[in-house]
Amino acid sequence: MTDTTSETAILAGGCFWCLEAVFLLAEGVHTVTSGYIGGHVDAPTYHQVCDGTTGHAEAIRIEFDPARITFDDLLEIFFAIHDPTTLNRQGNDVGTQYRSAIFATTPAQAAAAQARIAALAGAYHAPIVTEVVPAPVFWPAEPYHHDYFSRNGHQPYCQVIVAPKVQKFLRAFPQRVRST
Repeated sequence: MTDTTSETAILAGGCFWCLEAVFLLAEGVHTVTSGYIGGHVDAPTYHQVCDGTTGHAEAIRIEFDPARITFDDLLEIFFAIHDPTTLNRQGNDVGTQYRSAIFATTPAQAAAAQARIAALAGAYHAPIVTEVVPAPVFWPAEPYHHDYFSRNGHQPYCQVIVAPKVQKFLRAFPQRVRST
């Protein structure tokens, strides 16, 4: 029997620890997996991706219940918690591995993403550079990256970079926060 209450979204918007920490808190999200996508190296490692030579982006794969949170809802959160106007960077993280991208798993997702970007035209200080492409193979990151923020929230990077994005989500989307 096919599970009709689950869809997949794949988003890249800088460090995957930031995106994972936010989307793990979202109501209707079943799982969030950090990983790599969009490059030319099979089964890349974190160190390979950080070198910037694999073509992969740090990304998250979200399994969600579309009856509880829609793909468009996920996009609303995504565009609110990262800067979609900076090419190949988020803050001090620089390189193609930190690009803003939506890896569409269906043609409907690609259309929804393009429509969201068009609707946001002029809403930022610069043009949106988020790419929308069909999703190729997603490679899960090494286990130590999963649920990183909740296990390492005391680290300076988590306190300075990840925590403010989590707080921004909690303030901006209280109706989207998971009840438990």
